[in-house]
Amino acid sequence: MLEGNPIISVAGLSKKFGTVCAVDNINFTVSAGSITGLLGGNGAGKSTTIAMLLGLIIPTCGKVEIFGVDMLKTRHAALAHMNFSSPYIDLPQRLTGTQNLTVYARLYGLSNISDRLAQLSEELHLSAFINRPYRTLSSGQKTRVMLAKSLLNEPKLLLLDEPTASLDPDTADWIRRYLANYQRRTNAAILLASHNMPEVEQLCDQVLMLQGGNIITRGTPAELIKTHGAGTLEEVFLAVARQNQKSGASERSI
Repeated sequence: MLEGNPIISVAGLSKKFGTVCAVDNINFTVSAGSITGLLGGNGAGKSTTIAMLLGLIIPTCGKVEIFGVDMLKTRHAALAHMNFSSPYIDLPQRLTGTQNLTVYARLYGLSNISDRLAQLSEELHLSAFINRPYRTLSSGQKTRVMLAKSLLNEPKLLLLDEPTASLDPDTADWIRRYLANYQRRTNAAILLASHNMPEVEQLCDQVLMLQGGNIITRGTPAELIKTHGAGTLEEVFLAVARQNQKSGASERSI
């Protein structure tokens, strides 16, 4: 890994599926020790962007570098230092939570797997259900197992898609505090895709708002709230989305 450079560097990144442009010439960086929010409605391009960062989708054009590694050429050099969580991706249903996590721990080449699973089980309050078949878990329990999966290798880059989806307010609150503490402790970078505006306002140092595959505005939550004369980030999101639905998406930088 290259020290002193952005964890993520994206330049001119685009992806087309036939005639549909899912991501359109976006540029951004994410630094170590920061939490970046990736916001947008359904179909805005968030999931496609994350998939390109992971190397799961090949860009139509543009460049993605993570830890200074070109993800189109040598992504395996970066993958060991990053991880991903989404409540919309299932693990094998017949395996227990422990069995699923053990498989992933082996894929990451971890030693002392049982100790690491015990640690995560305690930290994320999984012990009551971690040994049950995955198919029997509630949506919120699955979200927590997936989050544990994403933390197995103590990644320096954590990509999270709706990390508190299906969680009750109390559990969601301590998960947010856990993630903030993890980021401070490890100096990791976190890229957080979410529809939960208060969550993003609470956690994020930088916000990128996507619409129609374009970054239409960016800044810190406080900067965006001030610039748009709003009271909350949710008000900013609604105002910007409605404005750009009328005028067409073009980035408004602050």
